[in-house]
Amino acid sequence: MSIVAVLIPIALLLGLLGLSAFFWASSTGQFDDLDGAAMRILIEEETGSGDRNSV
Repeated sequence: MSIVAVLIPIALLLGLLGLSAFFWASSTGQFDDLDGAAMRILIEEETGSGDRNSV
């Protein structure tokens, strides 16, 4: 029964740590542009030399 007294505070501490990490990431703008990186791969950049993109 004494192990429960140890595991409950550890679980609460880890939960609060995860919640604080989420609020920190949310307040610093980590979740602002979720689609930007996914759409960036579809945009073809023009290069100076034509040899690189020729197929």
